[in-house]
Amino acid sequence: MLRQIREAHRKEEKQQEANLKNKRKSLKEEEQERRDIGLKNALGCENKGFALLQKMGYKSGQALGKSGDGIVEPIPLNVKTGKSGIGHEALLKRKAEEKLESYRRKIHMKKEVEERAAEQFRMRLKNKQDEMKLEGDLRRSQRACQQLDTQKNIQVPREAWYWLRLEEETEEEEEEEKEQDEDEYKSEDLSVLEKLQILTSYLREEHLYCIWCGTAYEDKEDLSSNCPGPTSADHD
Repeated sequence: MLRQIREAHRKEEKQQEANLKNKRKSLKEEEQERRDIGLKNALGCENKGFALLQKMGYKSGQALGKSGDGIVEPIPLNVKTGKSGIGHEALLKRKAEEKLESYRRKIHMKKEVEERAAEQFRMRLKNKQDEMKLEGDLRRSQRACQQLDTQKNIQVPREAWYWLRLEEETEEEEEEEKEQDEDEYKSEDLSVLEKLQILTSYLREEHLYCIWCGTAYEDKEDLSSNCPGPTSADHD
């Protein structure tokens, strides 16, 4: 019996708490309804402020101001129902805008980094292609120099690198040439471009030959008149 009485008391307390919550909720709803009804109803003559406006010539529905360019509807009433302080919503809005701006900056920076990486890759690829082209032009120049020197009975090149090294040589010749090459390359510090410029100048002066034209000219006047220039860019 005691257990049943306690259980009945507990149910009754829960019911009272539920009724109290419902009552509080209904009070808020009734307050909101009364406020909405009051705001929807227009002011009457019993309102002192409206009565003063009427005395100054104001009519219901007319815009405010001497020239009639003011507001028609009253300023809306925004009731604060939350527990946050004044300016909290503006703070949240500003933080959201700052977060959005930070995200946009990150996206912009990421895009710039990707574009810069792509440009660097294109530059590396172009430099590699240019380097391969210079090496190919140098080999052509060496091959042409060796052939033209041989036609003039020149047995030894002016510089060791003016000619291409023979692919088939005896071991003794290879060792001797290797020692000579080591001595020569130690004293030499020329890039592929510098070698190409020196060798093409030698071909033009000694043999009147241009590797990009692929022609040996009759004399210097013929070379200067018919060859576009001493570089590959002149022949593009």
